[in-house]
Amino acid sequence: MAEAKNNGVETINGDCHDFKSLLSSPDRDFLVRNNADQVKIDSLKGKKLGLYFSASWCGPCRRFTPNLSEVYSELSRKGDFEVIFVSADEDEESFNGYFSKMPWLAIPFSDSTTRKQLDESFKVMGIPHLVLLDENGKVLTDEGVGIIREYGEEGYPFTSEKIQELKDLEEKARKEQSIKTLLVSRSRDFVVTSDGNKVPISDLEGKTVGLYFSAFSFKPSADFTLKLAEVYKKLKEKGEDFEVVMISIEDKEESFKESFGAPWLALPFKDKNCEKLARYFELSGLPTVVIIGPDGKTLHPNAADAIDEHGIEAYPFTPEKFAELKEIEKAKEAAQTLESVLISGDLDYVIGKDGAQVKVTDLVGKTVLLYFSAHWCPPCRSFTPNLVEVYKKIKEKDEAFEVIFISSDRDQTSFEEYYFGMPWLALPFGDARKSLLSRKFKVQGIPMLIAIGPTGKTITTEARGLVLAHGADAYPFTEQRLKEIEAKYEEMAKGWPKKLKHKVHEEHELELARRGSYVCDGCEEPGEVWSFYCKECDFDLHPKCGLEEDKETKGDVKEEGNTKEGWVCDGDVCTRAS
Repeated sequence: MAEAKNNGVETINGDCHDFKSLLSSPDRDFLVRNNADQVKIDSLKGKKLGLYFSASWCGPCRRFTPNLSEVYSELSRKGDFEVIFVSADEDEESFNGYFSKMPWLAIPFSDSTTRKQLDESFKVMGIPHLVLLDENGKVLTDEGVGIIREYGEEGYPFTSEKIQELKDLEEKARKEQSIKTLLVSRSRDFVVTSDGNKVPISDLEGKTVGLYFSAFSFKPSADFTLKLAEVYKKLKEKGEDFEVVMISIEDKEESFKESFGAPWLALPFKDKNCEKLARYFELSGLPTVVIIGPDGKTLHPNAADAIDEHGIEAYPFTPEKFAELKEIEKAKEAAQTLESVLISGDLDYVIGKDGAQVKVTDLVGKTVLLYFSAHWCPPCRSFTPNLVEVYKKIKEKDEAFEVIFISSDRDQTSFEEYYFGMPWLALPFGDARKSLLSRKFKVQGIPMLIAIGPTGKTITTEARGLVLAHGADAYPFTEQRLKEIEAKYEEMAKGWPKKLKHKVHEEHELELARRGSYVCDGCEEPGEVWSFYCKECDFDLHPKCGLEEDKETKGDVKEEGNTKEGWVCDGDVCTRAS
């Protein structure tokens, strides 16, 4: 039988790995267990293998290892599957501590040469990484981590045919989706109450069900739990046929129990279906409430915002109801005023630098920016000086302009230290309106800058991007102003060539491109808006450099002593020194 070498590891027919040459070394023909027992590599003949590349210092590895352990405990009963740990730990103590939690075999930590060869042979670029091989040493897949997460032991024997079969079953389940296909598993046909009682999933048939993906330790989830609990209780009091089933993403049972903000139902703690449902519904953030209709079909992929905004008015979460809510929101936006945005009960003011109260009514008729920011946020600290400069320039031109800082700082001291460097107004720290405004404008991250016009209507929720792109020229942030800026930019480039060959970058042709802010690779000066750009090399040439007249070039560089360090000038052009 022909043999081939692959990075120092033998393969049979260039396709199947020989286990002994793959896993042994000249002075070792065994693997180890975490109790130091040695297991001969020859004993692996006829078994399928999983090569598990992992390390104790890797968070994703530590999260995946328990998942793999569960699958291993199920499959090891078959007697034809084994996992071998290939450690990326840097010291033996860390290796031993991590390996002690694993029920499978390992390459000894002392054999760094074999571990390195395996990394190279299987082109391991990141961990956790799981390569699955059949009993002949043929690689079935190097995407074992994803398969285990997706299918668990059901993916066995991990052949492409088996995975395709599971995918086909999933597709069929989507087409035939019901509350049972979603929630029932092989070992469980019930959900649980907060006190541990079991409720048959069949009891949910014919009801509108909210699948509530939550992690109570995550503050937005904890806050939303209170709101959802309020809505849940009201709908129950009204006799509506509505139920909530919590799908907890928690690692700690205590937090799982705290997630029962109302007497709703849940999948059991750490139930395998939790991750499966998260993938099925392509969970992208928390909190999420997937609405399942009485027929078992998905009515809405995430009603959390609607519940937060409209409460029980969002029920029964049908397309018709959401269309109705959209019209209500449009009407609210049309009637919006600065007072309706910033006044809540007795809270009818903002504060100035000296702590003095400024009535919201005094700001009516101005363009107002709401600046959601915090001192602990690096992008915020980076953007704030930029906004300060823009604020001063706009105020010089128009006094009918203001910024209001809305803090996400964690304490009064941090708020005061951060606000000290700002020249504008602010909501007081801890003001109840902050959460209302965050909800209204759907603030998912900071820094965020909202522009409200003189009429009190929202101009844009993306004012930060406009400030970064155009500075003070973006004022007053309206569509008309953006059209004017665009026209100015087009006029600026009128007559310029679309493409350009230049000796400073002879490798490729440069194309005229909109680039925002950049540093010219020719003169090393800042540039903005337009650049002659090479995408392949990420090379920018300022138009003044690309289009300069020969006489300007000669006048700049012919004088002795004017040559810039790192450049070579021949009298006609300056090029980078090689």
